Amino acid sequence: MTLSTSSDTLAATLRGRLLLPGSVAFDQAATPWNLAVRQPAAAVVEAADADDVVTLVRHARAEGLAVAAQSTGHGATGDVAGTVLLRTGRLDAVTVDPAAGTARVGAGATWAAVQARTAPHGLTGLLGSAPGVGVTGYTLGGGLGWFSRVHGLAAHRVRSFDVVGADGEPGTVTATSDPDLFWALRGGGGDLAIVTALEIDLVEVPALTGGGVVWPADRAGAVLDAFREVTASAPRELSVWLTRVEPPGAPAMVVVRAAYLGDDVAARTLLRPFDAVGGALTGEVRPVALADVGSITADRPDPTAGLSHAELLTGVDDDALTRLLTSPVGPVTVVQLRHLGGALAEADPDDGATGAITEPYLLYALGLAHAPGLAAAVRARLDRLPDDLAHLATGRRPATFLSPGERASAAYSPDALARLQGLKRSRDPHGTIRGAYPLIA
Repeated sequence: MTLSTSSDTLAATLRGRLLLPGSVAFDQAATPWNLAVRQPAAAVVEAADADDVVTLVRHARAEGLAVAAQSTGHGATGDVAGTVLLRTGRLDAVTVDPAAGTARVGAGATWAAVQARTAPHGLTGLLGSAPGVGVTGYTLGGGLGWFSRVHGLAAHRVRSFDVVGADGEPGTVTATSDPDLFWALRGGGGDLAIVTALEIDLVEVPALTGGGVVWPADRAGAVLDAFREVTASAPRELSVWLTRVEPPGAPAMVVVRAAYLGDDVAARTLLRPFDAVGGALTGEVRPVALADVGSITADRPDPTAGLSHAELLTGVDDDALTRLLTSPVGPVTVVQLRHLGGALAEADPDDGATGAITEPYLLYALGLAHAPGLAAAVRARLDRLPDDLAHLATGRRPATFLSPGERASAAYSPDALARLQGLKRSRDPHGTIRGAYPLIA
């Protein structure tokens, strides 16, 4: 049965809105943050509360439909044909318990909202580089950010998940109430249940230092050498990302951005090899307020059209990375090397589906895709990245760095994937829940 035959029944039982194709409101609600992704959903439901999620899932199960949940749409893949797209943006309540060091976060809340409430207490969640990203989708995919070398993945800081299962029943999932599903939701993606809220542990940050320095592209080789030197002995409190940027119609640049959980004097000492490069165009490393952690990267807050690719790397081979970071990479706009390690490599596989990330580096590339011809050229260049990386790429990438068209299998070990797929078959045999990257293709 299609939704069109039962839409009136569903609409009458929702407190939120049911939107069908053919309206401006539907087009707006179905548009994700990445404008290069099209979402041919059968309908969109904008839930007013968790009860609406229960209503929708029960209706979808009865009608043989699937439900795909999104808050901001940052992780959208377009794999929603024939599904009901559930928008959770109104479930955005955030409450903080400073004494306990925890926060309860609704499924539609962004990291910016969490930071605004935790920062006054000297506390933070384990957010990524862009505060506008939704907490839930980021965390279900593991959650890799500035503080991960010290504190691990965001998923490992979840105490409980409020969910609606594929059977339409609401519940709270903890390590004791449902250890299998708790393990799976900590990094295993959104293919097993709809999360309506989560409780997370926060961490104390006495001081944060961060910022970026920009050089012309002809200094890239020297900057890469300094990057190797700094990351070879960096304490886990320091995270450094090296980026080559080729803006359309502008000179190429190389940028180093860093975040340090400590004071600016210690940070500048650790980053001193970059001072020796010389010729910097602009930038500085400075004390950063917790509420302003997004200023370190200054990621674009507005929707854009882009294509991306990521690879976890076993090292920094001279030839491959010199070609990627010192040679033109157009029409790709950004090629970024992130230093990992620390707590990421020490994670217990029993703590969550992602397990340990033992590769010391992550390469991430992005190109604008606002025109069909440009998109095709960017995709062709991104497809050649594994060849450029030769033996360095393991073929694995964190779930939040998967790109449309890729499969969940690229994010998990064979054992973890088999366990996740077993849970999918037993908990959702009818495929009522549709994650961005389905566990069973």
